[in-house]
Amino acid sequence: MPLQRGGSLGEDQQDRTDVGAVFEPRILTGARLYAFAVIEHATCRIRILGATAHPTAEWIVQLGRNLLMDLEDAGSTARFLIRDRDAKFTAAFDALMAGAGLKAVTTGIRMPRMNSLMERWIQTCRRELLDRTLIWNQRHLLHALREFETHYDQHRPHRALGQAAPLRPFPEPINPPAHITHLDVRRRDRLAGTLHEYRHPA
Repeated sequence: MPLQRGGSLGEDQQDRTDVGAVFEPRILTGARLYAFAVIEHATCRIRILGATAHPTAEWIVQLGRNLLMDLEDAGSTARFLIRDRDAKFTAAFDALMAGAGLKAVTTGIRMPRMNSLMERWIQTCRRELLDRTLIWNQRHLLHALREFETHYDQHRPHRALGQAAPLRPFPEPINPPAHITHLDVRRRDRLAGTLHEYRHPA
């Protein structure tokens, strides 16, 4: 499938597209760490693949292998992987993706909208998690990101999904209306209260 004019993907292609990026959280000491995440365009499902203080091309390739195994287990039909122009994404990474049937699409120069879905997710992650958490080290960062991944995929409502979550369908409406006067809502905290989840008990 060819790219549309301007380097953007058509709607049918977007539904079969993953978007990946390396972003740079900072820990309490001021040191910079690097995390690699991939988001599915159709479902908004996020996958945190790993975090390290010393990213290398070999590290990216290994995380790429992990991603492909995860996509296979999930029965993904993705055919494109949009990535930025970071030098850590080498020809070996693109060849790995191609061998699994995913075409690596590099973002255009000065075309931030090609990666807008991932950029919005990074902003959400910073606003709801990283800006409110003192990260001690790499292990703590990965734990926090995995908790946020679970929260984002299984609970947090998404406007693009009709207020459902990527791995949770929209709940059935409460009927009859009289039941609304006797709602029993429970709150679950993640990461010592940084994230809140609300639900009806079973």
